[in-house]
Amino acid sequence: MASPKKNPKQGDRVVYSEFGASGSAAFERAIPEQPPHQQAIKVEASRKGRKGKTVTVISGFQLKPETLNALAKELKALCGSGGTVKDNTIEIQGDHAPKLVAALVAKGYKAKRSGG
Repeated sequence: MASPKKNPKQGDRVVYSEFGASGSAAFERAIPEQPPHQQAIKVEASRKGRKGKTVTVISGFQLKPETLNALAKELKALCGSGGTVKDNTIEIQGDHAPKLVAALVAKGYKAKRSGG
């Protein structure tokens, strides 16, 4: 049995779109990037959901993703370990909280150690 030919115009046609192209730059949420001294940063060592491995979680950033990734790269190099950026938080493998608090304060952030 031969498959029926589909008209290429038939399936790709948009019948109604209220706001135009949803993937355009106009619909992306603007993230206000505040100066470091106006950001309250929390540094916490955590093991939850990581099979007993300690990870230092740095949260409270209000930065653009590019700036946050650059900062994460710099902090990972300082600690000599790996890490990642997830949902405006930086996770660095290992317990490096005192070293990271000192580095962030030197950069002008209001950083505090949270937790035990």
